[in-house]
Amino acid sequence: MKEECGVVGVVVQNNASTGTPTALQIYYALYALQHRGQESTGITIHDGLHCKSIKGMGLVPEVYVKKDLLELKGNVGIGHVRYSTTGHSKIENCQPLIVNYKSGTIAIAHNGNLANYSLLRDELELEGRIFITSSDTEVIAHLLVKELLRHDPVESISNVIKRLKGSYSLAILIDDQLYALRDPLGFKPLCVGKLDGGFIVASESVAIDTLNGTLIREVSPGELLVFKNDSFESHILVQEKYHAHCVFEYVYFARPDSIINGKLVYNVREKIGRELAREHPVKADSVSPVPDSGITSAIGYSYEANIKYSEGLMKNRYIGRTFILPGQAMRETAVRLKMNTISENIKDQRIVLIDDSIVRGTTSRRIIDMIRRAGAKEIHARIGSPPIIAPCYFGIDMGTRNELIAAHKTVAGVEAVINADSLGYLSIEGLVRAIGIEKENLCLACLTSEYPLDIPGEYCPRRQLKLNEFS
Repeated sequence: MKEECGVVGVVVQNNASTGTPTALQIYYALYALQHRGQESTGITIHDGLHCKSIKGMGLVPEVYVKKDLLELKGNVGIGHVRYSTTGHSKIENCQPLIVNYKSGTIAIAHNGNLANYSLLRDELELEGRIFITSSDTEVIAHLLVKELLRHDPVESISNVIKRLKGSYSLAILIDDQLYALRDPLGFKPLCVGKLDGGFIVASESVAIDTLNGTLIREVSPGELLVFKNDSFESHILVQEKYHAHCVFEYVYFARPDSIINGKLVYNVREKIGRELAREHPVKADSVSPVPDSGITSAIGYSYEANIKYSEGLMKNRYIGRTFILPGQAMRETAVRLKMNTISENIKDQRIVLIDDSIVRGTTSRRIIDMIRRAGAKEIHARIGSPPIIAPCYFGIDMGTRNELIAAHKTVAGVEAVINADSLGYLSIEGLVRAIGIEKENLCLACLTSEYPLDIPGEYCPRRQLKLNEFS
């Protein structure tokens, strides 16, 4: 699976002397959210008259230079780290997206994916709207501009979300005013915190921690926050009976030290490991994670099973962006660049190997083959999520059904493909217990093929129940 995106918005009181310019605060916050997107990044600051931006392809420290950031003067701004889901990987799609219109300027940073993007874009193009990107964020921008020509910002945003179907957490600048919006089903996380002299909104609470801020709360699904100079006001634009929080925020995407929907991700992942140990016990000598996302679950498995925790794989954390190499031999080299075995912890050992998920199975096979060559006696794969059997339409690039190994193979079939001595997936019930949120408020579509929104060709139980006005 590929990462999603991360958004940040910072507003500082006009008379505040924080000592750290707004652009630098956003830079540090984006650094904390780098795990959510390594493809491109951007920062936009409003100086009271104009929006100014720095955007580029690559990692946060690769794109920004301190002296350039210091030239972005202003008390309010937004930032973005991106992995593309809708829209190609090119500089034109780098966010924040800025649109000038006759009444001013808007800038948008978006985490999520619009399921009805194509329909909305076709409609707007028939009206004569011109698109300069292939990103679904530009659809949101065009819809918002149309509304702003007739209504105030709050009413405009309220009207726009009635047209959107999908996932979106947004940080928006309308001129020098900061707005934050979370979609009515709460697919993607978004939180708000207090800074010295201002406020921050961010995809994860770790961004607030990085700036030595205080987490106030999470933005509620369907809620719009409007930031004034020294406060913010809340508008509940839509209130759904049920939500659809993405389970893979807990399994894989979010940093373990983040709080998502009131749950510390570290605690959830440790519980995932304990649930795995109860559901799939095995006689073994050590429990070893696939770093980094398998580490906390491996600790939980070790505690519950009373089997020692021992790292058999070491990740190279300085590899930077990943890249595709031609040929099988070169692909094997790429795997070794990212990860290497600790042979003394592996040789002659019966190993429980903990990973967060299996998507296509190719990476799992390469890792297990590496561990076998290092001398493991047995390798028992334990996976901290159920089998992924269906595609995601809400912002996770995990492939089509044809590419998902569990969509067309049994557990025994997957076990054979990845060359494990045994394979155990966490059950859906075990995952729900570990997260601690009611099943009806989680998006489990990739695990069940039951979608919380009406997607053409897919099954949506909520459509029949008429619980969701957007279906």
